[in-house]
Amino acid sequence: MKDGKSAKKKGGSGNGKAAAKLANAARAQAGKNGKPEKLGRREYDARLRKLHEELVQIQLWVQKKGLKVCILFEGRDGAGKGGTIKALTERVSPRVFRVIALPAPSDREKSQMYIQRYLPHLPAAGEIVIFDRSWYNRAGVERVMGFASDQQVEEFLRMAPAVEKAIVHSGVILLKYWLEVSPEEQTRRLQARIDDGRKIWKLSPMDLKSYSRWYDYSRSRDEMFRETDTSWAPWYVVPSDDKKRARLNILSHIVRVIPHEKTKAEKIVLPKRQKAHGYRAPEYPYKYVPETK
Repeated sequence: MKDGKSAKKKGGSGNGKAAAKLANAARAQAGKNGKPEKLGRREYDARLRKLHEELVQIQLWVQKKGLKVCILFEGRDGAGKGGTIKALTERVSPRVFRVIALPAPSDREKSQMYIQRYLPHLPAAGEIVIFDRSWYNRAGVERVMGFASDQQVEEFLRMAPAVEKAIVHSGVILLKYWLEVSPEEQTRRLQARIDDGRKIWKLSPMDLKSYSRWYDYSRSRDEMFRETDTSWAPWYVVPSDDKKRARLNILSHIVRVIPHEKTKAEKIVLPKRQKAHGYRAPEYPYKYVPETK
């Protein structure tokens, strides 16, 4: 438990204060100027393409060197976690970049040590594991919604830095991102889910309950930063009212902090196709999908 207490003494609390300042700055900007200037689609696509190329290089290097990477995404409902994870993974192999989004725990899992259900998903050599919400559920939604007692939350906050220190010492590169959305933008996004039949599946009864408890979440977030923002596993805060900028900022940061070198690609030449040697397409009554008009 000493590791948990020393978390604050090793540079963690400073980053927690910086996180709060970033969050306040994001809210102040939205409040004074309305919506911040949005990034154009053309510029966004061009920058995203370059980052995707870098991520492919990271994938090749992680496989070559047997690196282990674990990335956590946390934030309020509607903060943009899903879109960021999609941008991160859409051009790489799902066998290397594995996304973990665990459902509510079963009765058996509830009887286990809390961290136990997450440990089997940690990366092996040559893997990058991405948690869409992680063990920090206990410090967030479980705490605010009353699924965990105060004692359980306190024990988790005391334990998490020590567990993460062990994870890092085992050779895992651990990155923790908090996406900070303003209350105005969260309202807009959740309302959009209600109004759009393509997005309604994203809105759960739990989202509606948690929406009303903004400041309970704020207090939980602040204590989580204070207790678990350590030198070996710091929190990185990303203002996410502008989704495109947030995604580019996170992907750029990942590219910078994961050590890698560009892998020299071998020149690829398509081989010649074999000759038909008398093959003829059969006269088979294929059932074609009808074209839409």
